Amino acid sequence: MAIARLHGGPLDGQVLPLDDESQDRLILPYSETQIVYERAGAAENTGEGDGPTSAEFHFVEAEDDIDPDLDGRDE
Repeated sequence: MAIARLHGGPLDGQVLPLDDESQDRLILPYSETQIVYERAGAAENTGEGDGPTSAEFHFVEAEDDIDPDLDGRDE
């Protein structure tokens, strides 16, 4: 199994399992919209015994505006 390390956007710092190690793009549900991350660079830890294969994915866009303060409580 491979893992995706997410950078930027609302899921910054999250680690997700990758079913397909060759995936170049992740489209993920987020609240009432979808967010897109794209692979940045080659996979790491691809050898035997060096841990799970991992790839970095960077935030590209959100389908709609992401506003974590919809009800105004943070004002």
